[in-house]
Amino acid sequence: MEVTERIASDGEPRANHLCVLVHGLWGNPAHLSYVASALRDKHAEDKLHILVAKTNSDTYTYDGIDLGAERVTQEVETYVEDLEKNGTKIKKLSMVGYSLGGLVARYTIGLLYSSGWFDRLEPINFTTFATPHLGVRTPLLGINGQVWNTLGARTLSVSGRQLFTIDNFRNTDSPLLSVLADPSSIFMLALSRFKRRVLYANVINDRSAPYYTTSISTTDPYADIDAISINYLPDYTPTIIDPSNPISPKPAENQPALITRIASSSQMLLTSVPTYALLFVLIPIGSVVFLLNSGVQYVRSQKRIRLHEQGKAGIGLGSYRIPLMVENARSTMEGAFTNMNYRQGQEYLPDEGSGSEESHKQANGYAEKPLGSSNSDPKRTLSAHESQADFPTLALTPQQFAMVEHLDKVGFQKYRVHIQNVRHTHAAIIVRKQKESFTEGRTVVRHWLEEEFEI
Repeated sequence: MEVTERIASDGEPRANHLCVLVHGLWGNPAHLSYVASALRDKHAEDKLHILVAKTNSDTYTYDGIDLGAERVTQEVETYVEDLEKNGTKIKKLSMVGYSLGGLVARYTIGLLYSSGWFDRLEPINFTTFATPHLGVRTPLLGINGQVWNTLGARTLSVSGRQLFTIDNFRNTDSPLLSVLADPSSIFMLALSRFKRRVLYANVINDRSAPYYTTSISTTDPYADIDAISINYLPDYTPTIIDPSNPISPKPAENQPALITRIASSSQMLLTSVPTYALLFVLIPIGSVVFLLNSGVQYVRSQKRIRLHEQGKAGIGLGSYRIPLMVENARSTMEGAFTNMNYRQGQEYLPDEGSGSEESHKQANGYAEKPLGSSNSDPKRTLSAHESQADFPTLALTPQQFAMVEHLDKVGFQKYRVHIQNVRHTHAAIIVRKQKESFTEGRTVVRHWLEEEFEI
């Protein structure tokens, strides 16, 4: 049976569990074909319904995380209501988000929670793959950081401003991502209701969503990967890193000698000269094309947003514009953007031994002990080596530090993923295309299904 047919199948009436898959920026349902197919192979149609969201595809993802989530929410509600008309009652809900789709999923569950759906549905699994929970702002100090993070934000319409956290979301004086992580918001209350909260983060070569944001961390222990020894889970070596003992310091005698490292670097540089020469020509052309296309897509996105705000886009606006706070109430284009973003690098806060930096470490990424979370168990902590102040704190914003603290209090099981066979790991982590080089992504999906996904 074809993958698309199997994904679309409504299953047998006995299935009472719905799993919703949400793709990322510039994405479409085909990007999640492998995940959906593997999910169906593991759980038959009489056990699980699978809905791959399709109403927020391609350039529609420019329109904002909130608008995308409203589309997905309506899609979920319609799907469940159609099943009920046919005599099938959904009792359990799982959400899976890839890249930007993870943020759309976090907003979607807040809308479902606010509408009373969680009184009818038991939230089971919430999983993200390579999702930029802290945005995609590059941790840079000084004028260079300000320039890139300002210009980069304006290439992707509303979604860009939200991802770079320069938006003022609905006059809250806070960016949308801060609102999503506010402990008093409907989004965090909804997230806390899920029985299992899991994330998978690439530790190297993710040019779209770097490690610190996908793993919800203020440090990057994998920035100099040759200086550490990585410990893997036995059945998933060498791809899934052991969350209870992820890394160890590499003994000095095991590190390559200086002359060896220089020779290796020189050889790599020489063999890469043709590639660099080609990129020297192609990147400026691709960047210009990308920026021109961004202008066109911005205009189209703004038109769609205006129609949405006027209630002319097929979605009842009033249904989803609820109080946010409970207490107050395609490949070239993508490649050009990710390459420009990746080349910015990252910088760190000065190490002055200040109490403020240490408080950031205690609050956000080191212990990672979920407070009041159903995910609490000994394996969901960092090793002694990684939990100590061995790594400098990234130059995040105060808002990003707060996001890490609040999200860690809710609690995620965090799996670091070491994909080594491809240069750009963002697509490989979910096997976005049927490529032989994406074998490591199949290991990631297998681990999720065997160890984390609860039916």
